[in-house]
Amino acid sequence: MALVLDGKETAEHLKGVLKERLEALRARDYEPKLAIILAGSSKPSAMYASFMQKVAKGYGMGADIFRKGDDVTEEELGKLITDLSKDRKYTGILMMMPLPKGISEEKMIALIHPDKDVDGLTDTNAGRLSCGKAGLFGCTPRAVMAILDYYHIDIDGKKTVVIGRSNVIGKPVSLMLLKKNATVTICHSHTKNLAEITREADILVAAVGHANCVTKDMVKPGAVVIDVGINRVEGKTVGDVDYEGVSEIAGAITPVPGGVGSVTTTMVIENIIAAGEKQLAQ
Repeated sequence: MALVLDGKETAEHLKGVLKERLEALRARDYEPKLAIILAGSSKPSAMYASFMQKVAKGYGMGADIFRKGDDVTEEELGKLITDLSKDRKYTGILMMMPLPKGISEEKMIALIHPDKDVDGLTDTNAGRLSCGKAGLFGCTPRAVMAILDYYHIDIDGKKTVVIGRSNVIGKPVSLMLLKKNATVTICHSHTKNLAEITREADILVAAVGHANCVTKDMVKPGAVVIDVGINRVEGKTVGDVDYEGVSEIAGAITPVPGGVGSVTTTMVIENIIAAGEKQLAQ
């Protein structure tokens, strides 16, 4: 059976590291604070906003939720984002999505100051990642990298296949792997002979959003399999990988739940701390 790459264990380790960095900031009289924007009546968004507020407070950080109704206008929401971007009291901004109908997510994201963009959504941070510069990058792709790092999985020169090309996960994680000297192939819905390509991968990252679409016959024996997918099937949470089948042949695999998702929240906190460190350095 494959080694289980435990996201909860990874997150617990990172928590200790982050608390040390927090103490270093506080020693310099800097207290990070998160602004959470919650626009509309989405129940999942409201739940996640409250969850992130609780997580931040668990680190001793301040976290304020700014609520706007479904009737909020682009102008009103845009002003809130602009004001928070300018307010030095707040270290980072986390905007819940989807936004209410009629409001352009692209326009609102563009108003977030890149150095407060703790979700790594702005074009500026995407450009920084593409150019190999420092910035605040997506928390889920960084969670993938954190798990690989925690388990000392060698990336240098390895054949790596990423299934999925989204701006949120597929593209950024590919760039992060490339920066670590992996040889990266990106597959997607138009890829021909997908299984032939995935069977060559030393490291396989599934981020396609379809339950159990990666099966045992698609995996190279001994490969490291990272499952980013979160899908609901018959009341259960499952990933993009057929865990039971693939774990028989893979060398290591992340479970769902308990894998990448367990580390993603920790990466939000890390981005807040990184934003604070940069603000102090300016």
